[in-house]
Amino acid sequence: MKKDIFYLVPLVLLVASCTQKKMEDIVPNKVAPIKVLPFQSIELNDLSTFKPVSENWKAVGKVYADKSKSDRFTTYEGSGVLVNSPTDSAKDNLFTTFTHGDIELELDVMMHIGSNSGLYFQSRYEVQLFDSWGVAKPGFVDMGGIYERWDANKEKGLEGYEGHPPKVNAAKSPGLWQHMKVVFHAPKFDAYGTKLKNAVFEEVWLNGVLIQENIEVTGPTRAAAFDNETDLAPLMIQGDHGPVAFKNIKYKLYGDHKITFSDLTVKAYESPDKYVSSLDSLEVLYKRKTDSISPITMVDRNGRTILEYEGMMGIPNEGDYLFDMKVNGGAILVIDSDTLIDRNGNYSVDSLGLGKVYLKKGTVPFSLVYNKHAPWIRGFELYVEGPEMQRYSIQQPNTLADDPINSTEFMIDVTNEPVTQRSFWMHEGVKRTHCIAVGLPQGIHYSYDLQAGSLLQLWDGDFLDATEMWLSRGEKQLATARGFTVSIHGDPEFAFLAEEGSAWPQIIGEDADYKQLGYEFDEKGAPTFVNKIKNTMISNQFIPSEGKRMMKRSISVDGDAEIWHKIADGEHIEQLPDGSFVVNNESYFVDFTANSSLKAIIRNSMGKDELLVKIPSGKQNMNYEIIW
Repeated sequence: MKKDIFYLVPLVLLVASCTQKKMEDIVPNKVAPIKVLPFQSIELNDLSTFKPVSENWKAVGKVYADKSKSDRFTTYEGSGVLVNSPTDSAKDNLFTTFTHGDIELELDVMMHIGSNSGLYFQSRYEVQLFDSWGVAKPGFVDMGGIYERWDANKEKGLEGYEGHPPKVNAAKSPGLWQHMKVVFHAPKFDAYGTKLKNAVFEEVWLNGVLIQENIEVTGPTRAAAFDNETDLAPLMIQGDHGPVAFKNIKYKLYGDHKITFSDLTVKAYESPDKYVSSLDSLEVLYKRKTDSISPITMVDRNGRTILEYEGMMGIPNEGDYLFDMKVNGGAILVIDSDTLIDRNGNYSVDSLGLGKVYLKKGTVPFSLVYNKHAPWIRGFELYVEGPEMQRYSIQQPNTLADDPINSTEFMIDVTNEPVTQRSFWMHEGVKRTHCIAVGLPQGIHYSYDLQAGSLLQLWDGDFLDATEMWLSRGEKQLATARGFTVSIHGDPEFAFLAEEGSAWPQIIGEDADYKQLGYEFDEKGAPTFVNKIKNTMISNQFIPSEGKRMMKRSISVDGDAEIWHKIADGEHIEQLPDGSFVVNNESYFVDFTANSSLKAIIRNSMGKDELLVKIPSGKQNMNYEIIW
């Protein structure tokens, strides 16, 4: 083994009334920090939201995919889960009692081993549901694919057409809950019934990964309930192909509504200041009429320019509107004399800039100021959503893509050898500063906190986005995973506990008894991490699976006292009948069954479940697999 050891070294958007110029006089309203307007939920206490159906569909409390019984789920009494268990005599499709045109749908779905189903939007256009775990090159038949259309009159072998595979395979292991989000736009017709626009799947997300984007469908896909097309129709779930379960189903219905602008002017000022206190004292560079808000293209690229927009905003429907501002620079947003967002001098594009307001149909006055301030400031976006209005970007064009410098991306790929990259890393909202990301040729990757001695994330597919490290000044120094990720607890992984019920230590990198001894590369370039706690030596090796989302952890411990290892934590951890553990509401499996001499336990501490194992003194080896 070759041994190389590395040691650690410890926009201003301002909206004011037309007469209001003193920014220090503006007092922002207190606005609840909601991120989206509410969805309509489908309650699963029974099947009342669906049309009458055969006995293959039921509402239950919980399901378990028994790997030894591939033809059905094991179900438990209760409510909240919709399960399909088809038989030869009962295998109906399921239709909602509501109809939809444009819709945003979110749900959790669990596939059984080898199972197959589908979500048919308007009962006609299918997003495929399939057990696609481990499929290297997914097709339209795999999880998240837009299913093909079918013409039996075509030449044999060419009947199927227009199928769209997902960009990547983001499907989890069967038996795990998977989150799906779909934004669908129905076909559009004129008053005479002539189709003007085809149906479009704007977005399909699976487990946080965008797998379909702007897919146009010219007509109903194969096995649709109807051959014609229409404005409104029910959602259909396929029930004749195999066991499938759903929960947390919610949706929003959309129309063609947008906010409009009139009597809009823009005034530019020169200012070197980070904060804006008074526009009256600044030199006016120009004032002109405009028909849109597009501040980046109108700002001096050297910065130090303030833009003030004033005009009337047209509101299409009465109700709640949520404005979301993403801008590098201090910001204030006032509509009809109400201050929605105050970010004056706030230069973090990641901080919340949200404001909710109830508006009546009609027009309302507003004014707006943007302060770029410095040439390296990157980004301005203003979004809105409202009653039957899909969230969209108000300003035109999309200013985050205007600047070729700002749109540059830095990606790190893996070929035939492992790749390691030191960086900062965000984990559950906290920036970790002593991290390393490891990309492996098998396509399974991970990030590790050297200071805490803790696994942070696992993912597969593409390796690393290093744009925030190397673009411009690289101020954030952040690297991010490019694939579908699973987050691990991130706490120190090993600790001496006075007793089994003692709280797990949360101190990261400040324990005088803990030492990070670096990492060693083997002959293939894969690292093994070496730590020491008091007199106990610990080494960690990560071994990826070929063709499956599975990472094996091989841990060696050598010490003069027993020590505890924390494998996982979450809101819920449960041991399954096959001996494996399911973590954090079915986010991933932990298979600990290979350790015949060691036993993992589940305990509740500080309001969450923890999966721990007690390791005796002396030389001990431990292996387990994380599966997602």
